Amino acid sequence: MAGEYSRELSVKVHAGQTRLIRLGCRQGGPAGFGLRRVLIDQSGVAKDELSAGEHKSIHTDRVVLRPGPTDEVATVRGIYRAFVEEGRVESEIAKALNAAGSRTDRGRLWTRGVVHQILINEKYIGHNVWNRVSFKLKQERVRNPPAAWVRKDDAFEPIVDKLMFEAARQIILARSYRMSDADMLAALRRALATHGYLSGIVIDETADCPSSSAFRGRFGSLLRTYALIGYRPDRDYHYIEINTRLRAMHPTIVQQALEAMTAAGAYVEADSQAGLLRVNDEFMASLVLCRCRATDAGGLRWIVRFDNALNPDLTIAVRMEPDAQAIRDYYLFPTLGTTDPSLRLAEYNGRGLDVFRFDDLAMLVFMSRRAPLRGPMYG
Repeated sequence: MAGEYSRELSVKVHAGQTRLIRLGCRQGGPAGFGLRRVLIDQSGVAKDELSAGEHKSIHTDRVVLRPGPTDEVATVRGIYRAFVEEGRVESEIAKALNAAGSRTDRGRLWTRGVVHQILINEKYIGHNVWNRVSFKLKQERVRNPPAAWVRKDDAFEPIVDKLMFEAARQIILARSYRMSDADMLAALRRALATHGYLSGIVIDETADCPSSSAFRGRFGSLLRTYALIGYRPDRDYHYIEINTRLRAMHPTIVQQALEAMTAAGAYVEADSQAGLLRVNDEFMASLVLCRCRATDAGGLRWIVRFDNALNPDLTIAVRMEPDAQAIRDYYLFPTLGTTDPSLRLAEYNGRGLDVFRFDDLAMLVFMSRRAPLRGPMYG
């Protein structure tokens, strides 16, 4: 039952995100240097500019991108001119920006990799692009072909001329086209010998080495590229993909819970804290996603981390399947008596804990329903 529900949810989530992208709405992530996120209402009227880390609190509001401060816009355009017209490479541009006292949108020094990302991102010409990477049910992370991307061209006001952007892209593509597979892998081995380890950031920051995106495009993924040179990262980076997947799913699952309770007649409002719902002005519910971890013995474990700082009345713990693609079940934990910051769950936990377990959100919906009073005084 939970598997079927999660499959339906996945289809609905993808359809909803596709619709919003084609309407020109931004789906998650920071705006980036030179751009800002702006909140608009359901009629498309701009409301407020969102600061870093700030999220919308009304589910009918949407987010779009707009040009940022004039000095940042000028810097982005200057990066393109230096790269296309002056023939400077990313590392030279970064060095010049740092020498001029400029800093990135995160207040950090410019690097080769940061400059490269500005040169290849279509949002700077106003295009809204999504679904470059997907996590299909029961499959691993895959990079989708351009034909499968969901896009809305000219969704935002551009800050870079399209001809300038295309010229920059052709220069970048030409660099890797001139290199054979063997040459690219040799450059990667030199980067490994220099730094002692590899990552996307390390590759992008290494001079005389193709970008990490070039390796992904040529060989399919960075992990597959690493295997071709016999490099095995010390850490298992699979959890990063899972955490990224869960972060993307979280707001949608919160929205699904909100809509289900609203359909049952409840008044539900999303608090400014992500995942916190105010139900009927009577209780607060916090929704947390629990990643599945395998033990050395082959068992499965989930860690429920309670948002004690938010002081919710109810914690909705969503247990995910091992692939983080599907929802296994739900635990509805009342906060009363809960003082520990976390709780460890196994596959089966006995009646003491499993009494709070449910296959779907039907119990949460039932709890949120408004029922008319009955009795002599009320008729």
